[in-house]
Amino acid sequence: MDQLTSILPLILLVVVFYFLLIRPQRKRQQDAVKMQNSLTPGSRVMTTTGLFATVVAVDNEDVILEVAPGVETRWIKAAIGRVVVPADAPADEPDEEGKTESEAAVEQNGDQDSNTKRS
Repeated sequence: MDQLTSILPLILLVVVFYFLLIRPQRKRQQDAVKMQNSLTPGSRVMTTTGLFATVVAVDNEDVILEVAPGVETRWIKAAIGRVVVPADAPADEPDEEGKTESEAAVEQNGDQDSNTKRS
């Protein structure tokens, strides 16, 4: 009985590590593999290094990405970090005067913002 009480904290520690570290990491890894296997041409993606591109073609373990018009590169699927969902409308679209919302806000404040000091 004394041996069981000395081993019980070790067993509890292993169980806690499993539920707090191992299980969530395995789920994230499975989700990433599922996302990488569901890539289709035309999808907008971001690589793990932060490169935004569009999927042109998908081979077995390779993905051909178009970085700019006419510029295609070959990547492995594991390098795809996430699929980027396009927003409905960008926040800084120019208005009819050619100014963005942030530029118009600075004009309305009369350049009183301390961050916009001119030297």
